[in-house]
Amino acid sequence: MATTDPHSNEPADSSRAVSSRSGNPVRSGDPAPSAAPGTGDGTGTGTAGHAPGSVAHAALLLRWDTLLRSARGGTEGPDPAPYGEDLLHRWAEPHRRYHATAHLSAVLDRVEELTARLDEPVPAGDTGDEPALNRCDPDAVRLAAWFHDAVYRPDRSENEERSARLAERALPEAGVPARRTAEVARLVRLTVTHDPAPDDVNGALLCDADLAVLAGSPEEYAHYAAEVRQEYAFVPDAAFREGRTAVLRQLLCLPHLFRTAYARGHWEQPARHNLTTELRLLAA
Repeated sequence: MATTDPHSNEPADSSRAVSSRSGNPVRSGDPAPSAAPGTGDGTGTGTAGHAPGSVAHAALLLRWDTLLRSARGGTEGPDPAPYGEDLLHRWAEPHRRYHATAHLSAVLDRVEELTARLDEPVPAGDTGDEPALNRCDPDAVRLAAWFHDAVYRPDRSENEERSARLAERALPEAGVPARRTAEVARLVRLTVTHDPAPDDVNGALLCDADLAVLAGSPEEYAHYAAEVRQEYAFVPDAAFREGRTAVLRQLLCLPHLFRTAYARGHWEQPARHNLTTELRLLAA
């Protein structure tokens, strides 16, 4: 069953291309989005501690460098740094609250947590030149985590599609093989529904990692829900409650929120408790 994105209340839209020609990122297409109405000046907690020059920013750049070099499968390519800087610039856009660099870090961490607990071994020396469906390709999942919200505007549509197209433009230029690039784009598009096929190992990893926030402590979940509301500050309260209520009810009607055995065993119950609590608060 297809599901609505639990991190959203409405669809969204924006697009810029990533490039590192001449060693500098070049953006084309739509200009950088300005802050959404009512969301302030970019000091939201989703970007706190991740500003350029910060320890968190440097740590993410190092993770990106290691990942991109691995994802190339041994081939040479341009300097990873400009690509990483451009992606982090996107994740730190001032209109973001939840869909910010802290979310990127969390999803990357959850991908590692889930990958380490898969029964299927990680293929050694995979170059990305073989189909990834039904197989585990951690580098494709990690790249998809970096790109899955790279384009994000809460007031427009097609965020996931534009993020996938961004990956399709940037990754081949960065030296990532065509098959792996295609798998990354497929995974990014999958976050529209968070509904991977039963045999889609990569899809289950990414979707479970992205939804892991639903299983946080009550305090963490309340913080997450507040940040989502801040991103939709331009939506009147009544309309937001109606949309959010529909999303929560749809999620609670699913037989399972998570697809991997580990996530289902450890995150399903607290996630359902958090969703039910938010639903009751919205109805109060």
